[in-house]
Formats: sequence, structure tokens, C-alpha cells
Amino acid sequence: MVNDRQSLDLTTFAQPFAGAEVEWRISDSPVPYPEAVALMESRAAAIAAGDAPELVWLLEHPPLYTSGTSGDSGDLLEPRFPLFSTGRGGQVTYHGPGQRVAYVMLDLKRRKPDVRAYVAGLEAWIIRTLDAFNVRGERREDRVGVWVSRPDKGPGHEDKIAAIGVRLRRWVSFHGISINVEPDLSHFDAIVPCGVVDPRYGVTSLADLGRPVSMMEVDIALRQAFTEVFGPTTAGLPQATIQAADSAST
Repeated sequence: MVNDRQSLDLTTFAQPFAGAEVEWRISDSPVPYPEAVALMESRAAAIAAGDAPELVWLLEHPPLYTSGTSGDSGDLLEPRFPLFSTGRGGQVTYHGPGQRVAYVMLDLKRRKPDVRAYVAGLEAWIIRTLDAFNVRGERREDRVGVWVSRPDKGPGHEDKIAAIGVRLRRWVSFHGISINVEPDLSHFDAIVPCGVVDPRYGVTSLADLGRPVSMMEVDIALRQAFTEVFGPTTAGLPQATIQAADSAST
């Protein structure tokens, strides 16, 4: 079933307000999960108090599993890596090298205090990012995240390429999304990803789909698509990244 969140009006999220530019931050080295959560919680509190701008933080984690508020201990089939319980929505998932995680701290009270529309905005952001690499991502009514049809695997087969898990505190969002660029997909075998047990539904990545792109290229596409859905950003990509992208396009 196609998700009816695609019919929601997302224009409010991109409407500018005073000081609306979102800080855009990229970490070059893997960030330990507890460190990331501590920073998100601190920044979300500062945003709610009006003491800091909104933030999108792009990073990778070392190999680990996280379990959300709907997590089931039985979904961890093999404890290959540390498991962290977390306050985000959703169930058990994997994070690790080759996966782009984007933690999103936005003031929804000022933008649009609507959780369902916010999740739809995150979905739209992912789908537009994937479109830059000629990958068609789709929403599903009965499954969270963004999915790719896999007729090559059989009728009705689909793979998840991006996950979504959010938390709100005082209407400020944190946690966010993850896109599989080129992770080791075998690490998903040790869990029931997001509680989905139907054998027709698996996990994929851009590399697995024959789209071997760099993390830098994904970051550029993410920023462009974010601007279209949520509005302008500031601080920007590192200058070397921008120059490399300009050279690649000439």
C-alpha cells in the first residue's frame, strides 16, 4: 500500500522565519552513539530555549545496534555489536560505516507542530535525495522508512534503503534518518530490522542497487533536497567538498 502521507501539505516546513537558516554540520570521523545522543539532547534543549539555531548533523557511527521505544529484545538475533536502547520511535536497527546518518533538530513549534507531517517531510527529503541517483524510493502505509521495489528478487519483493526514527521534546525534533550508501549489509542479518519479518522485505543500499556513489555525493544531494523540503541551511559543506563537486560537474 502506498503511504497516504504523500498527500500532506509540506510547504509550511520550508516557510522562512527570522533566523531560519539551519546549521549544517558534517563529522568526518565515526561518532560514538552515546556522544551523539548527548549532543542531540543538549542542542534540542538549547533550540527550545531559543539559545541555538536548528541543526542537521551528518555522521557515521561505528558498528552498533539501536532499539527504539517499540523494540523487542527478540529482534536481536546475534549480539555482534553493542546494543543501545534509545528514546526514538521504532524498533531495532543497525548503524555503521557506509551508512549516512542525519540527525535533525528542528523547532516544529515554529514550523508546524504536526508529527505526521514532519515524518512525511523526512520521507520526502529521502526520496528526493535518492532521486538524484536515479533510485526510486517509495513510502508504504504499513511499514516505516523508504523502500525500493525489487522485481529482480521476485513478485512483491521490496528492500528498505532508508530508516526513520524520531523523538520530540518541547516540539523540537531529534534523532532522524539513515540512508544505506555502502554499509556491510550482512550486519542486518543479526537482527530483525525494524521488526519486519516478511521474507519479501529485505535491506538494500545504493551500492547494492548498482549506484556506487561517494558519501560526499550523498551529502550534496541531501543538502539540496533538504533545502527544497525544509528551507535554507547555513555553515555549508566544507570548501574542499564544494570544489570537488564543481570539478566533477565540469
